[in-house]
Parts: sequence; structure tokens; C-alpha cells
Amino acid sequence: MTTAPYNYSYIFKYIIIGDMGVGKSCLLHQFTEKKFMADCPHTIGVEFGTRIMEVHGQKVKLQIWDTAGQERFRAVTRSYYRGAAGALMVYDITRRSTYNHLSSWLTDARNLTNPNTVIILIGNKADLEAQRDVTYEEAKQFAEENEERMWKKLFWKRQRGFTKISKMAVWT
Repeated sequence: MTTAPYNYSYIFKYIIIGDMGVGKSCLLHQFTEKKFMADCPHTIGVEFGTRIMEVHGQKVKLQIWDTAGQERFRAVTRSYYRGAAGALMVYDITRRSTYNHLSSWLTDARNLTNPNTVIILIGNKADLEAQRDVTYEEAKQFAEENEERMWKKLFWKRQRGFTKISKMAVWT
């Protein structure tokens, strides 16, 4: 009996980090199921999903680890940072407190991953522009000051937003 070969050339691990309620679980669902889910239950511990996609003619398997945002789970979820090729650091554009906590999340990402890990700042819930509490300029300045490789604000009802950012991060 022969084993079927893997149907991908590369595998990358990503972690999704940020405060509770910023939409991390919805992002994971969007990524794995390719559909928007408005109300996702809060993660307890860690959730996991995968997807194989084509990037520059190569099949790539992305593993996405959705970490709980509550402080009481931080000690547990920190162990999942190891080996991550990318960290999707998410805040809610309508809740300034989630933006104010980014420095703490960034410190964890830098200390618990390798120096080559791509950290991507994501301002989530861009469809709620009328309720925006964090300006585009503030987020851009944070990303530039912290030398993140890129930053995006995304409206997660559109699948192409996540696909685009995934492809960009894989080859950064």
C-alpha cells in the first residue's frame, strides 16, 4: 500500500491574536469555510483550521490557529506561537481599547516567535465605518513605528480580502 503524496508544496502556520471580541473566530471561519459568519462564539483556548491555496503557481497549506483573547487564557495560548510563520494581530476599529492593547500583543508575538515571523496588523469590522473609533492614520502610524511588514483594514464579508492578505503574507 502506498501513501498518497501531499497535495501541497509548502505548509505555513499562522496565529490570530488580539483581544476578545475583535472577530478572530469569524476570520478563521471565513478562511476555512469561505463564508461570512456574523456571530461566532468566543474561543476557549485555541481553535484550528486549514486551507490549501495556490500562491505563485505553488500549492500552499495554511494552518490557522485562533487563540483566545481573554487574559485568563494567555498563558495557554502563548505556547501556540512557536513555529508561526505569521501572526495576524487583530483589533476592532470600533473599540479603541482593542487598539490600545496592540503593544502587548506585539510584544508577545515578537518574544514568542522567531525573528522572521511576519506580523500583520488587521483593523477588523471596517464595514462599521460610521462607528469607527480608531482612525486609519493612527493604525498606519502604529504599523510604521513598529516596523510591521504591512497592515490592512478589512471588511471580512468579502472573501477576497483574506485571500489577498494570506497570499501576500506567505511570500513576504
